[in-house]
Amino acid sequence: MTINYSTILDHMVATAREAGALTLEHFKRFRDIEIGIKGPGDFVSDADMQSETLIRDRLLSQYPWGLTGEEFAPVDGSNNDHRWLVDPIDGTTNFIYGQHYTITISLRRGNETICGLVYNPVADEMFTAMKGEGAYLNGVRLKVSASEDVALMCVGTGLPTPNLSLHAGAYQRLDAIRAPIGAVRVVGSAANSCAYVACGRLTGYYEETGFIDTAAGILLVEEAGGIVTDWWGRGADVYEKTGTLIVANPATHAYLLDNLRSAPPKNSAS
Repeated sequence: MTINYSTILDHMVATAREAGALTLEHFKRFRDIEIGIKGPGDFVSDADMQSETLIRDRLLSQYPWGLTGEEFAPVDGSNNDHRWLVDPIDGTTNFIYGQHYTITISLRRGNETICGLVYNPVADEMFTAMKGEGAYLNGVRLKVSASEDVALMCVGTGLPTPNLSLHAGAYQRLDAIRAPIGAVRVVGSAANSCAYVACGRLTGYYEETGFIDTAAGILLVEEAGGIVTDWWGRGADVYEKTGTLIVANPATHAYLLDNLRSAPPKNSAS
């Protein structure tokens, strides 16, 4: 059976918009949101769970494949070749403080991402990509920044609280890259940070983060002409497992690679 991925992407977009409308109703009352804590600095809200439930229902009713999300246990489907990846609110900390957040959905076929989206409901920005077909923001084709000047680089990252051993060395890595560049920005959503690289609002982004959050964003950057590796220049077979990610235009990628190489590699990727 021939699968029409363009039609599937349209369905993903409609689903993300519906989840965006749902989450915005919570967002408008952000001061009253009930917050749960999954771990240090790792929050969850009723909106996360309601958004993922909606997305699961809409996707699986049409395409009953496997699905892995942030808030519930993975499910297997009727087609082992395909799997949905869903983060119903990427940037939950942003969300509960009334700041921009995203919804991200990807479709994997085997070991590759075929199509994906990153949706910012607050700004109504829908970033979409299909493998080999380019990356788009609200229908306008994207290209990463062409800037090569180190002094004009604008680099995104995330800064965890210092007691999180998961992100050991984050502040040392920031010190290693920040002196000569133009700016560092913490967007607060890995998916949105990748999307910002794809459209040129950031020249690069690096972080240790989850693949569910970034699968669609990685595709966006690649389809917009950017480069994606881990901190030591290794490919998807490594960074999909470790989350040690660089996404950037060519010049910023080279700069970040040179300055992040001293970070000790994870044992699982050695």
